[in-house]
Amino acid sequence: MKKIVSLVMVSMLGGFLSLGSYLIFFDEELIIVEDTSGIPEYTPVNFNKRMAESSMADFTEAANKSVHAVVHVKNMAVTRNPFSSRTGMALQGTGSGVIISPDGYIVTNNHVIQNANKLQVTLNNNQNYMAKVIGSDPKTDIALLKIDAEDLDYLPFGNSNNAQIGEWVLAVGNPFNLTSTVTAGIISAKSRDLGMDANVSSFIQTDAAINPGNSGGALVNIHGELIGINTAITSQTGSYVGYAFAVPSNNARKIVEDILEFGDVQQGILGIRGLQAGKLPAEMEVDVSEGVYVSEVEAGSGAEKAGIKSGDIINQIDNVEIRKFSDLSGYIGSKRPDDVVKVKVLRNGNEKTLNVRLTKYEVYQIKEIGLEVSNATAEELKKSKVENGVKITRGLTPQMQSEQLYGTIITEIDNVPVRNINDVQRILSRRDASDPISVTFVNPNGEKQKYVWR
Repeated sequence: MKKIVSLVMVSMLGGFLSLGSYLIFFDEELIIVEDTSGIPEYTPVNFNKRMAESSMADFTEAANKSVHAVVHVKNMAVTRNPFSSRTGMALQGTGSGVIISPDGYIVTNNHVIQNANKLQVTLNNNQNYMAKVIGSDPKTDIALLKIDAEDLDYLPFGNSNNAQIGEWVLAVGNPFNLTSTVTAGIISAKSRDLGMDANVSSFIQTDAAINPGNSGGALVNIHGELIGINTAITSQTGSYVGYAFAVPSNNARKIVEDILEFGDVQQGILGIRGLQAGKLPAEMEVDVSEGVYVSEVEAGSGAEKAGIKSGDIINQIDNVEIRKFSDLSGYIGSKRPDDVVKVKVLRNGNEKTLNVRLTKYEVYQIKEIGLEVSNATAEELKKSKVENGVKITRGLTPQMQSEQLYGTIITEIDNVPVRNINDVQRILSRRDASDPISVTFVNPNGEKQKYVWR
C-alpha cells in the first residue's frame, strides 16, 4: 500500500487555491473545513423507510432525493485591469455543495471557496443565488455557506460510523452546472489515511466515479442519508481512476455545528502521540499487529489524568474498534473538548477501560514558515532549559514534516520573546508580509539555533 501511495498524486477535485511562503533554501509546497436547530439531526422522523425494507439495491429513490439537494458552486474574484480603473470578475474555480437544511445552509469543501470575493450557487432547477461564507475549517477542508432561500430540498445527515465496507453508495455532484449527476459504487475502505494532514487523514474511500468539479458533493447511502462530503481523488492524471475519498459525515456535521454555535471549530484531543502497533520496530517486541501504540502522553492532558501510559496499546474507543491511527484520529475528530470517551487499552497483556475527558486543541499555524505551535507546559520548558516559548506540534508542509521538529521550543520570533500562542499571533499580525521572519529554536537537547525565512 505504501508503494501505491508513493506512486500517485492526491488531488482535490475543484479549483485549487493556495497560499505559499518561501524558506531561504527551498520553496514551500502545499497539498491539497449559537443555536444549531437549523441543521436537522440525522434522518427526520417522517423519512420514507421503504428502501431500507427492500433486499434489492434500488438507487432511484435515493438519487431522486439527492440530486435536488446538490448544488453547483462558482468561486469568483474581483480583478483589476492594470491599464485602466475598470474591474471585472474572474472565475477562480468551481465545485459542488450539499444543502443540509431547508433554509439554505450548504456544506462544501474549503478549497472550493477559498479566496472568493463572490460565490454563486446554482440549484438543480437552475435557480441562482449569491452565497455568503458562514465559516470554514481548512484543516478538514470543510466550509459552510448560506443562501437566502426557504423550503429547499436537503439531505439529512447519516451516521458515518455505521457505514460498512461493501455497502452501496451514490456520489452526487454538480461539476459543470448542467444539473446534478449521480454515480454508484461501494465503500472500499474506511478511515483511509492518505499521508496528508493528520486532521484529514480519516477518509471514506469509494469506487463511485468522481471527477474534478465534484468537490463538496454528496456521498449518499441507499437510504438517502448523507454519509460523506466528496473531497479528493488519487490519480496521476487528475481524473478519476477508481479511488475517491470523502470526509465522513460525522466529522463534517460536527464542524458545521461548531461554526454555528462557537464561530470556529472546537477540536478535542486525547493528549497522546502514537504509532500503529503493527508498524513498530521488531526490537520493541510488541506482539500486537492492530491498535495504536502510545509513544508519549502529554503532560496535563486528559489521557494523563485518566491514567493512560506510554507503552499502552489503544484498541477501542466508545466501542469503536481502533486498528490504526487514522481510526483514532477520525473518531476523536467527531468529538469536542470536555467530551468523555471510554478508551480501552492493552497493558502488559491485560485490558483496561479508562474514561478520558478530551482537552481543547489550542494551536496557531505559522504559515509563513510552515509550522504549527501550541502552548508549552512548565515541564517542557524546564526540560529544554528555557523560561519561555511555544512548542512545535507539527509541520504544515512536506519539507517541515521531514525535519521532525515536534517538541522543539520557539523562544523568539523577530527577536521578540514569545510565551504563548497569543504572543505568536500578535507578533505576526504586526509584521509586513514582505519582511523576512526570524525564529529562534531550542531543541529538546537545549541547543539554540536561529533561522531566517525570506
